[in-house]
Amino acid sequence: MSIEECIAAIRNEINESVTLVAVSKTKPVEAILAAYTTGQREYGENKVQELVAKYELLPKDIHWHLIGHLQSNKVKYIAPFVNLIHSVDGLKLLTEINKQALKNNRIIDCLLQFHVATEETKFGLYQSEAIELLDSKEYTSMKNIRVVGIMGMASFTENESLIRSEFQSLKSIFHSLKESHFPGDNAFKEISMGMSGDYKIAIEEGSTMIRVGSTIFGSR
Repeated sequence: MSIEECIAAIRNEINESVTLVAVSKTKPVEAILAAYTTGQREYGENKVQELVAKYELLPKDIHWHLIGHLQSNKVKYIAPFVNLIHSVDGLKLLTEINKQALKNNRIIDCLLQFHVATEETKFGLYQSEAIELLDSKEYTSMKNIRVVGIMGMASFTENESLIRSEFQSLKSIFHSLKESHFPGDNAFKEISMGMSGDYKIAIEEGSTMIRVGSTIFGSR
C-alpha cells in the first residue's frame, strides 16, 4: 500500500477524538510530503537535529511533535516552533523548556512521560515523582509551559494482556492527576499511548493520541 492508502486505512479505524501523529523519524522529506497531501499535519520526530532540518524544509502549517528523549541542552533549537513535547521526564527539563519558551514569547505544550513498561531502558516518571514535580514551587511558578496530558509506552511484547494492563495503568495515572492537579483544566486532556504494533489496544484503553510510524511509512 502507498503512504496515502496506509493513512486512509488508519483513519478508517480510529474515531475523530484520536489524533494520529505520523512518526516520520528517519524518513525522507518526500515521504512526509506524500502524507501531507492527505491532510496529515501532525508529525513526530525523535531527534532534535532531524526535527529542525525537516522543519526548515517543509510547509509551516505542520505541527511538530518531539516524541523522543530530550536533553535540556537541545531544547533551545526546537523552542521557536515545536507544537508538543511528549517526553518530559523531570523538573530540570521542564524548567529549561519554560525558559526557552519565554525567550521565544511562547507557551509550549508538554506531556509528562510515565514509566509503565517492564523494560528498564524506557525513560519516564513514576507517579510519585510526577506529583512531587507538580507540587514543587518551581513548577507552580512556570508561565511558559502548559502540561496538557501524559505519555507512555507499553512493553515491547506479544503479550496482549500485559500491554493492556500497562495502558490501563497509564489511564489511571491520567485520571488521578486530572483529579488532584488539573480539575476543571480543559487543556489537560491528552493520553499519548499506542504505536504501530499496539495502537488498536491503546485506543480501546482510552488513548487520545497515537504515534504511528512503520504502519504508515513502512519499516526502515
